[in-house]
Amino acid sequence: MELSRYGFGGAPIGNLFTAVDDATATAAVDAAFDAGIRLFDTAPHYGLGLAERRLGAALAGRPRDSYVLSTKVGRLIVPSPGGGGRDDEGFDVPADLRRVRDYSREGVRRSLEESLERLGLDSVDIALIHDPDDHWEQAVSEAYPALAELREQGVVKAIGAGMNQWEMLAGFVRETDVDVVMLAGRYTLLDQSGGRELLPLCLERGVRVLAAGVFNSGLLATHEPSGTYDYAPAPGSLLARARRIAAVCERHGVTLPQAALAFPLRHPAVASVVVGTRSAEEVARNAALTARPAPEALWADLAAEGLLSA
Repeated sequence: MELSRYGFGGAPIGNLFTAVDDATATAAVDAAFDAGIRLFDTAPHYGLGLAERRLGAALAGRPRDSYVLSTKVGRLIVPSPGGGGRDDEGFDVPADLRRVRDYSREGVRRSLEESLERLGLDSVDIALIHDPDDHWEQAVSEAYPALAELREQGVVKAIGAGMNQWEMLAGFVRETDVDVVMLAGRYTLLDQSGGRELLPLCLERGVRVLAAGVFNSGLLATHEPSGTYDYAPAPGSLLARARRIAAVCERHGVTLPQAALAFPLRHPAVASVVVGTRSAEEVARNAALTARPAPEALWADLAAEGLLSA
């Protein structure tokens, strides 16, 4: 599969943090496609299925071979007894449904079937085991073989895992025959921990890396660092570090989000940077940032000041 250098992350159109309407979500997908983005990533977790439904509707009518679609398994979406209230996992949606962790063979197959139904498609290109942090044994003994079987049958083209940590992803790369991993937040301007062991291992094994969470959930999204780090209020020490990075960027005529988008692709194991986007305006902003090259001297200066791993 050919992967575009930048991908569309579908969590925001599943109403991550704040709600968007259907028209705004569709416009975001259309703008991404027009900007040359051909990798679209989603998951049942995002808005209790809302992101999958919106993404499928927005892509409907486009030739199926004109884009690469990624979704995830590991959380089944089921009716919530009693319903009522709002979702308590970060999405502004009604809590009439709930998530049930299931990394079994049957759960994986059911999850993918239900994703295809929500997407309105008969296939996805990439299927990732989603956040099996506390479920390693079942994920490696049941979820992975189920995906490998679906890959053999041609139901999916590539399989892997997506997580906010690098250690377990390295375990998948060592012990299974995954094609791709999605590493969220662990290979960024503020956290290069994934680059010490996982990325070299992926390069050695021919496993492609999708770098996600490159703004660390918000702290690097603006030139004046503020907001959250990994979905929680940013600690003062990290805020100060982000400001130091921004000051170095400024000396080179580069903004902090521009550098955050450019950095992961410097590693040869990283095939694509997946950026969560909620509107056409955000797509346009990110496209403008990625079109401007960052000078080599920037990275050298960041390393010299101890702000970036050499």
